[in-house]
Amino acid sequence: MAAHVSRLTDIAIRVEPKILGSPPVMAGGLGGGIAAILTELVTLLERLADAQTPAAIDLRSLPMSPQDRVELKRALGEGEVQATVNAQGLSTLCETRISGVWWVEHRDAQGELVAELLEVTRVPEILASAPDDIAAGAQTLREQMTTIAARTS
Repeated sequence: MAAHVSRLTDIAIRVEPKILGSPPVMAGGLGGGIAAILTELVTLLERLADAQTPAAIDLRSLPMSPQDRVELKRALGEGEVQATVNAQGLSTLCETRISGVWWVEHRDAQGELVAELLEVTRVPEILASAPDDIAAGAQTLREQMTTIAARTS
């Protein structure tokens, strides 16, 4: 049985040498966590393909260093579709090279980043028209048709 430790100086400390070829460890970074994110994305993509269940990974909740972010962006690559939405701040949605994985950033009215997500979905929900907006659009067109018909009669 180990002896009771009552002072910090009683804790044994051993410094391990760096192993040649090992990646540097950055303070606050994920280290090898990029592989964990990619593994999670595979699981989420399979779930989307099988059950049509969308999901998201909140990148701001992870302890990512700038190098982690660069590495993750490099691994996912750039896809063919990019969109911006300007609603109470600018949102950018970029499809990655991996179909079904979207890099999404939401900014507030002052331009501050408030959310950064990897969305696993066919199309990000923010791009889909809301049913109420669709109904309002139909009403607007109906009114325009009535106005046009009255002018041409």
